[in-house]
Amino acid sequence: MAFHEKEVPANASRGTKLLAWVDSRFPLSSTIEAHLTKYYAPKNLNFFYVFGALAILVLALQIITGIFLVMHYKPDAEKAFQSVEYIMREVPWGWLVRYLHSTGASMFFVVVYLHMFRGMIYGSYRKPRELVWVFGCAIFLCLMAEAFMGYLLPWGQMSYWGAQVIVNLFAAIPLVGPDLSLWIRGDYVVGDATLNRFFSFHVIALPLVLIGLVAAHIVALHEVGSNNPDGVEIKDHLDANGVPLDGVPFHPYYTVHDVFSVGVFLMIFAFIVFFAPEMGGYFLEFNNFIPADPLKTPPHIAPVWYFTPFYSMLRAVTGEFLIPMWLFAAALLGLVIRGTKDKKVQGICAGILVALAAGFFFFDAKFWGVMVMGGSVVIFFFLPWLDNSPVKSIRYRPQGQKYIYAVFVVTFVVLGYLGIQPPSPIGEKVSQLGTLIYFGFFLAMPWWSKMGQFKPVPSRVNFVAH
Repeated sequence: MAFHEKEVPANASRGTKLLAWVDSRFPLSSTIEAHLTKYYAPKNLNFFYVFGALAILVLALQIITGIFLVMHYKPDAEKAFQSVEYIMREVPWGWLVRYLHSTGASMFFVVVYLHMFRGMIYGSYRKPRELVWVFGCAIFLCLMAEAFMGYLLPWGQMSYWGAQVIVNLFAAIPLVGPDLSLWIRGDYVVGDATLNRFFSFHVIALPLVLIGLVAAHIVALHEVGSNNPDGVEIKDHLDANGVPLDGVPFHPYYTVHDVFSVGVFLMIFAFIVFFAPEMGGYFLEFNNFIPADPLKTPPHIAPVWYFTPFYSMLRAVTGEFLIPMWLFAAALLGLVIRGTKDKKVQGICAGILVALAAGFFFFDAKFWGVMVMGGSVVIFFFLPWLDNSPVKSIRYRPQGQKYIYAVFVVTFVVLGYLGIQPPSPIGEKVSQLGTLIYFGFFLAMPWWSKMGQFKPVPSRVNFVAH
């Protein structure tokens, strides 16, 4: 197609002429209209829908503060801790930048967890938004890797030993585990090579991947349209001009809505930064104010709070727990065998049970703990294909299913709390029960999501003007 200069009236302002010149060479106006001013969002979005915008805000904050921290940080095992102390004590406003970054890391997970919870209760992962959800889960996985890499960089006592424990877990993988663990560390112990590798991934590689995934997530969302609390597709009802009858332009309606939410969030954020940056040791662990000592192991090693639910499931897998795990798998696969007449499917399920029994016999609990911890994150990717409910939103699901979601949330919080605490016999049993409930929520979803009396879903969104 031949190039055509966009025409504007001769008496147009300089700004209009400049915009026309840019639009002729770059789709600036059309992109802004497609993703902001003329992107129609549902009228009935509620409080839970602000966390996506807050996540973008915190991501920008982390990138900006990270740039300033890198200017003074030295990725050297001998100087890393001292460089952080230098930032805190000598660099003008360095303490503020460091606290903004450390608080931002925790608040990032707060808003992401709430964002994912909203998607789960309102069915934002259901057709046609499967790819939106998959991109979101990839963001979550990348964010966990980014946080873990950054956790080591202060070179404090807890971050050092936490990285030592987590990296050593990869050695439990048969055949390739020891070599994989060695490759990740870059040495036989966590040291200078590990610090440099983690610094490179944290500062360059993972942020680029994260930004790309966020862009893909937003583009995919705007292609299929935003979900709403009713689970009704607003694009099914259009006027003569193709405008959704139940939608409003994102700007100015939701930009104003999000700006107010951002203001409230920043007040909470500022309070934490200025008055409680450590949050009692949950945001910044007290042991990380002590330089890393490879010769002195802390009495209790635990990751940051946003990893603890998954860490708790890792610790829950012991040798004695392998038999209950097999019985749990047998019960779920038994439901599959009972619910199908396909001999091939039944044979596959029986083969999986035999393989699990052999695996539990030949591989130790450490390996299965790693599998459980990894599976507890990866299983989110399959949520669109596990949910067989005829409705999307929790508003129209049976009361019993609401209780199931409540049990899942409570279980997740309890697992997070137990992951912070030192190991104990009672905590171990509760963690094991919580692990079964956690996986049961997902793996039994194809059955329980269809059970009960569902409410009729309206053809149009339920909206009452404020």
